[in-house]
Amino acid sequence: MMFSKVWRPQLALLCCFVVGVATTAGAHEKLHQIETFLSGAQIVSGPSEVDCTLAGGTTATCFSVTVIPEPQSYTPGPWCPRSINDTAAQGGIWLENGVVHDVDGAFVTKLAELYGDTNWQLFDPETGDVRFTGTLEACEAAARPNVDPAYQNHCVECLPEYMPDDATLTFVIPLTPTEPTDQAPTDISGSGIALNGVRLDAPAPVEAILGAYTIAPFDDCGGHVNPHVGYHYHAVTDCLSEIATPTDADHGAQIGIAMDGYPIFERLLPDGSEPVGLDACRGHTDASAAYHYHANDAGSNAILPCLSAEAGCVLTDPDGVCDASAPPRRRP
Repeated sequence: MMFSKVWRPQLALLCCFVVGVATTAGAHEKLHQIETFLSGAQIVSGPSEVDCTLAGGTTATCFSVTVIPEPQSYTPGPWCPRSINDTAAQGGIWLENGVVHDVDGAFVTKLAELYGDTNWQLFDPETGDVRFTGTLEACEAAARPNVDPAYQNHCVECLPEYMPDDATLTFVIPLTPTEPTDQAPTDISGSGIALNGVRLDAPAPVEAILGAYTIAPFDDCGGHVNPHVGYHYHAVTDCLSEIATPTDADHGAQIGIAMDGYPIFERLLPDGSEPVGLDACRGHTDASAAYHYHANDAGSNAILPCLSAEAGCVLTDPDGVCDASAPPRRRP
């Protein structure tokens, strides 16, 4: 699937941001660099400098930016095919054991074979129609951890228009990353914010989804909608690379900022090869001694396997205060 490129920030400014997050550049300069980097996002307010408490309890200076969690360079979707005769263009993708599958009609008919369980039946065998969640109420009932039994054996899709008009996300991320400590999972904070303002999330809860005989596909860009946080990514495909400007001859384009403040680059290097010397979080230090990540393979269901430094917060209340060390129940 191809999407039009609607913006392309200046190369020099993006380059400065990549270096700036790990240097002693002033906060004002860093905020300007971040604003330039996120110029393709739907920013409601910020970026601005705020006090924050990071996941490890460190008191820090963060930047706060509030965005509408929708891309501007393409229209999200599609997700669920409507018929077992639909092609790949009429559905999204699904991640299974490192493989990216097209969720077309044929895929829906082969779920019992794929998972070795004859209870899979997402379509009406007489009409070939795919069962899908076609309303907000159905989306909410099927997207919760304990899936409503009425929506088992359904293809789950939640549409952007189900979100309130004033729905936003606020990212609070350290301006200067803390020293790398114990590697931390991304299941609370997510992985980061993409250059278009969309959340780079933690792994999707695939076991819970499959346990109810449901499939919750991602679109071809690796995103889908949660009725609480809106559109977000669980995989990075080529959609972000298409709107990013290469900033480093050796490492390619920066596509996001991790929740610990380090840059996230596209998965492959400009020559198409895999980066070498990556740690468990897919990070490494380049020749300029600047630590950064490379996004994971789309089929992995883990944009970043972990974070190397203390994470900030993602807030659904733009006036909220970031305390990432608080118990998870107090965070979205």
